[in-house]
Amino acid sequence: MELQSQVKELGAKGLGLATISYDPVETLAAFSQQRGITFPMLSDLGSVTIKKFGILNPVPEWALGPDKDDPAVQAEVQKYVSGVRPNAAMVGIAFPGTFILDTEGRVKQRFFEDFYVERNTVSSLLIKLGDKTDVAVAATKISTAHLDITTYPSNPGIAPGDRFSVALDIEPHSKIHVYAPGAKGYRVISLAIEPNPQVRVLPMQYPASEIYNFKPLNERVSVFQKPFRLVQELVLEGTRPAQEALRGKENVTVKATLEYQACNDKECFNPVSVPLSWTMTLRPLVVQRPGQQKQ
Repeated sequence: MELQSQVKELGAKGLGLATISYDPVETLAAFSQQRGITFPMLSDLGSVTIKKFGILNPVPEWALGPDKDDPAVQAEVQKYVSGVRPNAAMVGIAFPGTFILDTEGRVKQRFFEDFYVERNTVSSLLIKLGDKTDVAVAATKISTAHLDITTYPSNPGIAPGDRFSVALDIEPHSKIHVYAPGAKGYRVISLAIEPNPQVRVLPMQYPASEIYNFKPLNERVSVFQKPFRLVQELVLEGTRPAQEALRGKENVTVKATLEYQACNDKECFNPVSVPLSWTMTLRPLVVQRPGQQKQ
């Protein structure tokens, strides 16, 4: 459903979209009709393509085999297959992931998740790939004494299990630099996410920095002094306890503080803390199978 909501945006960027699953043609056709899916949903009978890509999930077979009562196997099932007891119909599923292909069919990027409920949102993938156009959500602009900051979440709405991002496009003022990872003795620019039991924080993505020769102290340090982007990936937890905790809520708010220290070519300024927040609507997790009524 999240993919369908992005079909027009992807087409405008020259990107096509198709899904591959082990589901029979009839199942995919029924779901496509019920949910208004307009992109190709391909049926990989016997999981032939899934096996060739090396992404077959073997855990359903383990869960039905002689070791089904092994606690280690049951833990794998909870993580990689289902929150309920698996059945034979689950044998043949793939690990969930996304491949980005070029016009000649060569894989250029791939993104995979560990937990069966989790999925990268399309907008989050585009941000990770460096897309900076057609932001679909309202951005917040903040100016400090040293930086101009434009920040926004990748998606206006998220569902349990979504892997999404918050992006910060940062432009240092003239002759100003801030410190990048690797700079010692200075406060490296970073984003501290306020703890939230329903939101998991993944490692920050930093762009390439440059070496700056700070003449007053005759030192060389890693800095950002040209416009750059920080991308913070987050996961709205999709476990059953997390889904229960989110039940009845309409929004999810992520709060954070941007920390940095800025300098010019003559002096360094005191460290700065900038409070930030992003609010997204909460979408329901679609668990309907073809033939069932929409919930």
